Amino acid sequence: MGFQGTTAAGPAGGPAGPGRGAGFGAGAPASVVGLLAALEGVGADPRRGGYTRPGFGREEATLHEWFAQEARARGLDIERDRNGVLWAWWDVPGGSRSNAVATGSHLDSVPGGGQYDGPLGVASALAAVDHLRLRGLSPSRPLALVVFPEEEGSRFGVACLGSRLLTGRLDPAEAAGLRDASGLTLAEALAESGLDARHLGRDQAALDRVACFVELHVEQGRGLIDRDAAVGLGSSILGHGRWKLRFTGQGNHAGTTLMADRRDPLVAAAGAVLAVRDAALAVPEARATVGRLQPLPGGTNVIASAVDLWIDARHPDDEVTAELLGSIHAAARAAAEAESCEAELSTESVSPTVHFGHALTSRLVGALGGVPVLATGAGHDAGVLAAEIPTAMLFVRNPTGISHSPEEYAADEDAEAGAVALADALQELLLVP
Repeated sequence: MGFQGTTAAGPAGGPAGPGRGAGFGAGAPASVVGLLAALEGVGADPRRGGYTRPGFGREEATLHEWFAQEARARGLDIERDRNGVLWAWWDVPGGSRSNAVATGSHLDSVPGGGQYDGPLGVASALAAVDHLRLRGLSPSRPLALVVFPEEEGSRFGVACLGSRLLTGRLDPAEAAGLRDASGLTLAEALAESGLDARHLGRDQAALDRVACFVELHVEQGRGLIDRDAAVGLGSSILGHGRWKLRFTGQGNHAGTTLMADRRDPLVAAAGAVLAVRDAALAVPEARATVGRLQPLPGGTNVIASAVDLWIDARHPDDEVTAELLGSIHAAARAAAEAESCEAELSTESVSPTVHFGHALTSRLVGALGGVPVLATGAGHDAGVLAAEIPTAMLFVRNPTGISHSPEEYAADEDAEAGAVALADALQELLLVP
């Protein structure tokens, strides 16, 4: 599963070679649609639909190989840092990698995710390089295309894992001990991919190279639909976090244990799921979701001994988010007590509300001809980096308004418009520091 560079034919069973069906090298920029088409066979999920591409897994590794192959076909220099982040460099004469402009996204997915979440930003970055080259651009500062691992947190539970490690927002020892559903630690998964968990953590040298970061992403809501616009810029990211609730009771036989004698944590968990919804409904602008619930041991004729459920909660005001979790925890303890069970809440990750820098966003609004500016409720690596360097986000219209689902979509013409807009934004930043 290690990162092995590139091959002319592409990884076995994975994407085809550079720019398949995209026109790269033929006097035209690669099409985003063609680049994405090369990924269709990787991680396709016949049970859930869509794609399942867990971080630091086989599917993500295959896509990283594809990216490296596409980048090298464009003459970019590839490196992977100690946190598993991929960097593809368009260097300037003299080779200095400082004051760089960076762009990119991620290639992992949620279970059963859509085709565009993450890969659209990576494919658009590659296409933008083609556009800039065809314009005859000679950058005055280097450009870095960046791919962050495990952005979704679907395997190890921490969203934006790669960018959190890069910026020091996550303790390296804590990260190394994270476990996936099979019990494999992140340290073990890293070793399988050729990385050493002892070297995880804040990479100041890498951060010092980058002057600003622009992430393109498919929009995960209806903002651009309602504004009848193909492309927009981000103003902010809603504060959000992930919490784990564990209910413990008494495992027992489903046939021999009378209803009155049970300490069933799944019943308590069911009450908590409803309490999560009700707590969010009571707070304007709040969102709270239980998307994953795991009874142990999980047998049909077994009363569970424990139940884990995971909560995603969001609100523009971080203090309100904390209050919301307090309400949920109190309701969970009451539900547990009613079933003679116990409830324990633990935090997996928290990201405060992020407001993108006004100066950079305003500059890009001008460069893109006055595109709309909108907030998003979805987290991104750009939001993590915002505490370290100026960041901005470009969104491409999603006509379904649906994301984290196979129904996520971007029209071909909008995807291509997004790549042109990204090229325009990068050109503005590359030519004038």
